[in-house]
Amino acid sequence: MKIAMIGQKRIPSREGGVEIVVEELATRMAKLGYEVTCYNRKGKNVLDKNEKVQKIKEYKGVKIKEVLTIDKKGLAAMTSSFFGTIKILFSDANVVHYHAEGPCAMIPLIKFFSRKKIIATIHGLDWQRAKWGTGFASRYIKFGEKMAAKYADEVIVLSLNVQNYFKEVYNRETKFISNGVSKPNILKANIITQKYNIKKDDYILFLGRIVPEKGIHYLINAFNNIKTNKKLVISGAASDTESYYMKLKKLANNNENIIFTGFVKGRELEELYSNAYLYVLPSDLEGMPLSLLEAMSYGNCCLTSDIPECSNVIDNYGITFKKGNEKDLQKELANLLDNKKLVDKYKENSRDYILSKYNWNKVVETTIELYNEVTSK
Repeated sequence: MKIAMIGQKRIPSREGGVEIVVEELATRMAKLGYEVTCYNRKGKNVLDKNEKVQKIKEYKGVKIKEVLTIDKKGLAAMTSSFFGTIKILFSDANVVHYHAEGPCAMIPLIKFFSRKKIIATIHGLDWQRAKWGTGFASRYIKFGEKMAAKYADEVIVLSLNVQNYFKEVYNRETKFISNGVSKPNILKANIITQKYNIKKDDYILFLGRIVPEKGIHYLINAFNNIKTNKKLVISGAASDTESYYMKLKKLANNNENIIFTGFVKGRELEELYSNAYLYVLPSDLEGMPLSLLEAMSYGNCCLTSDIPECSNVIDNYGITFKKGNEKDLQKELANLLDNKKLVDKYKENSRDYILSKYNWNKVVETTIELYNEVTSK
């Protein structure tokens, strides 16, 4: 079996959840002996403009092909998925795996001009994201969603909420395959102490993309109304949402206890996860939040909004507040800051629970079974 993957910005990369998923799937499949080719965008890292993106032809057994990309907001995904699809059309791939709704707009090219089988993974209802507004970009992404529903041989969803949506809107049956997480090493605070003067259990952590649907403004407003010696660390970079980042900085109002780290990776990221007192994800909209899986894998106590995509992940091993309700978020934050025993109780159990339930090897096994089903039809 020869597999083509498209829709990610690039691997290896932590520019978003899609990139992490594609890297995990592709490298593990390659290790099992499958021929996997990933079609990467050309262009800069969207979260770290200073990073020099290296041109590579292979990564951990995965073939890497760069595709022509117009590196501008709204055009990068569209152009890279178009030119990548043209390359795939003339390749010897048996299975084409599209990731995210926008790139799925190109599915008809594969469907009508080849006999290749098509899998589409819907990582979330991307047309609802605030940064796309209500204009052409959101309509184009919604079109991609429709093409996946109509023409993909199988559609994978990451949440039961999205599964119900596809059934209700398109009468389309989908396969629910969750994301996975790997067991991390717990690191002592070193880099983060030197850079930000924070130590173990010294701070509340948000780690993810700085975009409106993550609800970071709720978190800053709630934190500003609580008396605490702990710091709030906002870790991540804007993704075509620089104005929102500036809005958050204004909300923080030069509060010395609110730290914006920018984009982090490597040991610094691992130290931030390893030493947080509490991890908070106040999102209004999610697909399946990998940052939440990662936070729990480090043994964190997690507080999230009560949207199904978050509450279904944490189950009884974390705490939720009412989506978009700053007062409720403030109440739950204050309670956890005053109750270390409760925080420690959640920390004791979250790691084992998440690692046993969300396993990348199981995800890969289930995905390959789906490939085999569609290729045997």
